[in-house]
Amino acid sequence: MATATLDTTTIVDWETFHAASREAFGFPDFYGRNMDAWIDCLTYLDENDGMSRFTLKEGETLCIEVRGAESFADRLPEQAVALMAATAAVNGRYIEEGKPPTLMLLLM
Repeated sequence: MATATLDTTTIVDWETFHAASREAFGFPDFYGRNMDAWIDCLTYLDENDGMSRFTLKEGETLCIEVRGAESFADRLPEQAVALMAATAAVNGRYIEEGKPPTLMLLLM
């Protein structure tokens, strides 16, 4: 299982959320820094499209270790909910294609 670490202790607003995401997932320089772009970058992890540092094998999962998750949810509930919703959206896209969900959040 591939693992990405999202260190939420550095996140204080939307800008730093997207900077931390870009670092964690290896999003390209042209990453749009919004939740639609976040979803798009993680939707084709099994296609080696260059939108992330991760390329998953068929049926493989990307575990997202969310460091400082409880504090993150308390400090920035809008961003925390958006992270969960975007993860669900990516998994929904996979399910619609008849594939298993690909992202898993590990709250630490």
